[in-house]
Amino acid sequence: MRRITRITTVGIASAALALSATACGGKSSSDAGSDGGGDKAAIAYDIGGRGDQSFNDAAYAGLAKAEKDLDVQGSEAEPSEGEGDADKVQRLTELARSGNNPVIGVGFAYAPAIKKVAPKFPKTTFGIIDDASVTGDNIANIVFNEEQGSYLAGVAAAKVTKSKTVGFIGGVETPLIKKFEAGFVQGVKDTDASVNVLPQYLTQPPDFGGFSKPDLGKAAAQGQLDKKADVVYSAAGLAGSGAIEAVSNAGKWNIGVDSDQYKQEGLAPYKKSILTSVTKDIEDAVFNLIKSVKDDKPQTGEIRYGLDKNGVALSLSNPAFADMKDVIAAVDQAKQDIIDGKIKVKTAP
Repeated sequence: MRRITRITTVGIASAALALSATACGGKSSSDAGSDGGGDKAAIAYDIGGRGDQSFNDAAYAGLAKAEKDLDVQGSEAEPSEGEGDADKVQRLTELARSGNNPVIGVGFAYAPAIKKVAPKFPKTTFGIIDDASVTGDNIANIVFNEEQGSYLAGVAAAKVTKSKTVGFIGGVETPLIKKFEAGFVQGVKDTDASVNVLPQYLTQPPDFGGFSKPDLGKAAAQGQLDKKADVVYSAAGLAGSGAIEAVSNAGKWNIGVDSDQYKQEGLAPYKKSILTSVTKDIEDAVFNLIKSVKDDKPQTGEIRYGLDKNGVALSLSNPAFADMKDVIAAVDQAKQDIIDGKIKVKTAP
């Protein structure tokens, strides 16, 4: 697998020269890149990059699975600290020009870049995870009902808390992360209205460092522990690992996010504290998109994963959680009620 650590200024200059050549009658972007595709695929990571034990790592697992099962050559591209949309445009352009198809942006932050780049490569399928705002004939919008999985986490938190106080830590206060908060708070309150929920965000846009700085997550979790929280749900990417460390050291319960964090090697020292995780089946979503292109039937438009398709779920990897029969029963009932439409989960607090 080819891994690109970052796009350098030399690459940006090269892109500018290429665009100049196009203006002078050279080969256009729409003529470059993959013709049909399916043999090469690429993912461009969100803030935190591979190794976040969460969101990005779930996308990587899908690419790795495609390499193994579909004989696809994978490429990865890492973000740069404090980068802007122009950097993302350059990254996606380079990946498309290199013949990758599909090219997948991991995270809603890629929306402006995909809007600019996708029309220039009409033969290439562009996927974007967690965004449905940018559309096109060659764009696949992979989205999840995060609020539904978070509702189940709220049910579990309300059932296991002894202090009647639980915490929610969001990386950055965006509409997406507020879906996690909304579902979690609703699940807690529907289960036990007497439980107090402490919501906290690490940063505000345009500062997205709340997804990449474990020290911020650790400090936020410690503050919630000081307020007697004994269950903390973190939706904060790499920053969430800091929260998990603090909560584990205090002997309290964590709820992980995106990946099954109980199984993440980088979090192994804290796994016993990870009660469960709100998983998003990003791995299969990435794999399915790559396979669709490989099969010459590329997915486009909105592709939604919810509880009804097991696109979101609560993990059962921790034996301690799996043995909590009354908690599991409550979670299972809530899941069925959501699928049946008896429970409508909010998408905003």
